[in-house]
Amino acid sequence: MKKTLLAMGLAFGLTTALTMPAFAQAREVTFTTELRNYAGDGAYLALYLADANGRYQGTLWVAGGKSKYYKHLSGWARGSGLNAAEYDGLTGASLASGRTMKITLNLDDALIDSGYEIRIDTAVEDMRDHRADIAVPLTSEGSGQPQAGRGYIQSFQYDL
Repeated sequence: MKKTLLAMGLAFGLTTALTMPAFAQAREVTFTTELRNYAGDGAYLALYLADANGRYQGTLWVAGGKSKYYKHLSGWARGSGLNAAEYDGLTGASLASGRTMKITLNLDDALIDSGYEIRIDTAVEDMRDHRADIAVPLTSEGSGQPQAGRGYIQSFQYDL
């Protein structure tokens, strides 16, 4: 419950900053990320929103408990400035090889079909880092459509 409320606050904050609505309508969105089988430690992932120009807009979720490794999630790290206020309460454990992470968050309706992208950066200790392992538009049409990642992510999809 705490995760959902914090994510709703993030989405409301993003929308308020961009469109100043009187009342924001939130929608439950489920993000499913399946990792490839690889030989290595658990992966760190940063799930975040970017605008149509690829500029960071806000953190949705970070998988990986040790913030000293967050710098390896380079696109997200640069955009968020690694400011703890950007990810406090939006974190979980790293994700092991071949495993699936499913999280459900409330996002403001105004973010959907408005030019935003969902991006995921990935990193594994002593292995290659992948900036924008996934970068997909946040659209109604893209809901439920699995996408292949470029690095550790086997498959990613979001469901509105």
